[in-house]
Amino acid sequence: MKRYLLKRLIYLLPVMLGVSVLTFGIVNLAPGDPAELILRVDGVEPTGEAVNALREELGLNDPVYIQYLRWLWNAVRLDFGASLRTGLPVTQELLSRFPATLELTLAAMAVMIVVALPAGVLSALYRHAFIDHLARMFALVGASLPIFWKGLMLIYLFAVVWDLLPVMERGGIRHLVLPAVTLGFSMAAVFTRVIRASMLEVLSHDYIKLARAKGLKERWVIGRHALRNALLPAVTLFGLSFGHLLGGTVIVETIFAWPGVGKFVVDAIFNRDYPVIQGYAVFMALIFVLVNLLVDLSYILLDPRISLERGK
Repeated sequence: MKRYLLKRLIYLLPVMLGVSVLTFGIVNLAPGDPAELILRVDGVEPTGEAVNALREELGLNDPVYIQYLRWLWNAVRLDFGASLRTGLPVTQELLSRFPATLELTLAAMAVMIVVALPAGVLSALYRHAFIDHLARMFALVGASLPIFWKGLMLIYLFAVVWDLLPVMERGGIRHLVLPAVTLGFSMAAVFTRVIRASMLEVLSHDYIKLARAKGLKERWVIGRHALRNALLPAVTLFGLSFGHLLGGTVIVETIFAWPGVGKFVVDAIFNRDYPVIQGYAVFMALIFVLVNLLVDLSYILLDPRISLERGK
């Protein structure tokens, strides 16, 4: 286990280096002069002398590789500079908004598990029955409808028509319901199909037939033998989805004005806030890598036959 963990952490270095190169290169290819953007206040164009002086001060006149090495050295120390819009350190801005995104992500995952797990299992156990058709229809409709449309419909029904739940900003549990349900149901549609397909495959194996032939109770066969093995494909998708949501639930945070990382980076893109965009890309790439590592380690708990040391 220790050797595998050390090996994965070593592999993390070239991945993050590649992300840093792409992030720095793409952002620097974007139109616009950062020095001019900093100096432009209330639409007033700065003078050429002021722009050149600020470019010299920020090191923007240096060769690109020098700028990259300087930026990389600061990024290793989690220093991505200051936001062009707020003037605050980018790391501080991201970390201050991360709890809101994490809260929304965990709530959406809880909704997804509560809906998808029983729906997928029951759909597989009662194949071609009414409950199976109902679960498959839910999965098809849920995966087909755009997430922004679901969010707008929930706002219309629960905030406009019935006036039951608040819509904007972050507050108590009531503020969390609509964005969490919007995200959770969207993910539940996909996970229901994955769990159903995985359960059907596992239920056809000989060891399930043997367990039933031994006279074991059905709930023991399903819970102990079938479900545990059927969750392996779902865990991989779960990890990827969790990393994606932590990366910023951009659409939902924008619709519901949720003060998370996703909404912050959308505002940064519109404002051409390059330090924020660069910091966000590196920060979220690191989260993706770490979440995938945790997913790989969780395989051991679900299936002891898997050996991470030997790559099996």
